[in-house]
Amino acid sequence: MPTTETTDNTATLHRFHSAVNSGDPDTVLNAIDEFVAPDVRFHAPVPMGETGAKALKQVWDVLLRAFPDIHVTIEETVAEGDKVVSRNTVTGTHRGEYRGLAPTGRAVTYGEIFVFRFVDGRIAEIRGVVDVLTQLRQLGALPS
Repeated sequence: MPTTETTDNTATLHRFHSAVNSGDPDTVLNAIDEFVAPDVRFHAPVPMGETGAKALKQVWDVLLRAFPDIHVTIEETVAEGDKVVSRNTVTGTHRGEYRGLAPTGRAVTYGEIFVFRFVDGRIAEIRGVVDVLTQLRQLGALPS
């Protein structure tokens, strides 16, 4: 049976994903400020050089420039205690430089799974697995 905490945390995650799917960089940055702790611990394939919410902002800056139509579809969420797990499908069109690749105009579809830990209603830790191999194959950066 869901608790108020798990229900609230899941709702927060859905609001965050809604902002991400806006495609508007300012909306995404504001959502990070609202829903993510400034010192969030971020364990995922991210650009090195920043930590905390700044690293997450850098990730979304790169993604929005490379895939301006990026869309994260939440396939399922599971919540327990202070954690929410989200299995997602990500789609987008490669319109800007990404990982050293010039824009290809190719569409990508790949999966990801993230575990979000919440503290006081904000995302305090993120652990993620992103299918970058599929993404890079679809962009032609790796052989099929």
